Amino acid sequence: MKRPLVYPLDPNSNNEAREMAEFYQETLGFTPNSLFTMMRRPRIAHAFVELNQAVMENKGRVTSSLKRLIGYMASMTSGCRYCEAHTIRAAVRYGSEEDKLQNIWEYKTYPAFTEAERVCFDFAIAAASIPNAVDDELAERMREHWDEGEIVEILGVVALFGYLNRWNDSMGTKLEDPAADDGTQYLGKKGWSRGKHKYD
Repeated sequence: MKRPLVYPLDPNSNNEAREMAEFYQETLGFTPNSLFTMMRRPRIAHAFVELNQAVMENKGRVTSSLKRLIGYMASMTSGCRYCEAHTIRAAVRYGSEEDKLQNIWEYKTYPAFTEAERVCFDFAIAAASIPNAVDDELAERMREHWDEGEIVEILGVVALFGYLNRWNDSMGTKLEDPAADDGTQYLGKKGWSRGKHKYD
């Protein structure tokens, strides 16, 4: 794309935008351009932040770092380079082990990953696929490792990033430099680039 479909609102344009920006300072260290395109209709932005907080709330075994890796697997499946970089950055900030970050593509066999994590990533990929690839066999494997509330949390992450993947790839949202740096560091060896999210 030659330019984003819609330019983000200036974060300092009003008090509402400034307050919205504060939420993401902890998560990413900056406020995403995607949020400020949503802020052109503030109700959408507020609803998104509420959903984000509900989905990413840490309830136990589905940890904050695992949720970010689930988000990465879903975004990788959808092909959204913007969200791939954001989820990897957030995984780093929320304590994902370096070993897992460097070997996420080998999760099926790499010894750092548990069987519960493996099925979780299989599920994220299947749930993010079009057409959807969740079947009885995968559902049964999920039930063996995760209870119903945990499955709801996991699918909540996939669904949240389904929204974000479509928003950011359709908008052509410009990727922020800190996220691009983490994308290059952790994903570059597997061919990641900013793609349509880079503008001069």
